[in-house]
Amino acid sequence: HRLRIVEMLLDGRHTVGELAEACGIESNIASGHLRLMQRCGFLAPQREGRSVFYAVTEPCLHDIMACIRKRFSKP
Repeated sequence: HRLRIVEMLLDGRHTVGELAEACGIESNIASGHLRLMQRCGFLAPQREGRSVFYAVTEPCLHDIMACIRKRFSKP
C-alpha cells in the first residue's frame, strides 16, 4: 500500500480519503502509513481549510520509484 500511496503522491497531492479509496483500505490504515512516511521525512501534510493534503517532500523518491518500476516491470 505504501508504494501505491507514494506513486499517487508523486503525481500530485491527495487527501487521506482519496489515498485510502484508491488503495482499497480504511482511512485509519492509510493514516498510519502516511504518519510513518511523514516521520521518515518523505511526506508533509498541507492544510487547506478543513482538508489536509499530503505531498512528497523527498526528491529522491522519484528516483527510487523509477528504479522499482524498472526492476519489476513486465518485459
